[in-house]
Amino acid sequence: MQIEVLNIEGKSTGRSVELPDDIFGAEPNDHVIYLAVKQYLAAQRQGTHKVKTRAEVQGASRKLHKQKGTGGSRKGNIRNPLYKGGGTIFGPKPRDYSFKLNKKVKDLAKISALSYKAKANAILVVEDISLEAPKTKTLATALSKWNVGEKKSMFILAEPNENIELSLRNVPSVLALPLSDINTYDIVNSEVLVLSEGAAKIFSEDLEEAVEA
Repeated sequence: MQIEVLNIEGKSTGRSVELPDDIFGAEPNDHVIYLAVKQYLAAQRQGTHKVKTRAEVQGASRKLHKQKGTGGSRKGNIRNPLYKGGGTIFGPKPRDYSFKLNKKVKDLAKISALSYKAKANAILVVEDISLEAPKTKTLATALSKWNVGEKKSMFILAEPNENIELSLRNVPSVLALPLSDINTYDIVNSEVLVLSEGAAKIFSEDLEEAVEA
């Protein structure tokens, strides 16, 4: 898959990058995407929910009245879940919602998500940008030139770049991440993927290393 490289003004640089078909042209697997997204969202849950059982609420432990002979129903103590202020039956308890996925499954999910974006022509490659200091206005203008200013997008960098990440942090529709930190959920949740030229080349390099190995 050949994609031309755009400069910060939104014009072609005359260069192009070859994105490997093994990653961007694979047959997507919807089920592994579902599993990867489910795992990501489950890991975000704090799991700190808690209710009090009848053993934990306040109230005397004495039996309210004798078992038989009153003409009424049998009653235990005031902490009975049937009474107002009593304990809760089968309520939530603190728990960890996260679960494990095999690395091959997560890798396949990312490949499937990237393939969907490639099929939708929702991938841009832009030249590597260097900023001496964080400058939101510069990158916001560039996003407009790339026609992604109003779209939910993910800016993928070859490696962590504090100035670019800080510049884009104030743009609510854009998420900036180094290539090593991308995940299936963020790919699926983005309308457009903006790859830096360096990040795009890493895909080809990683594929070549895998083939040689």
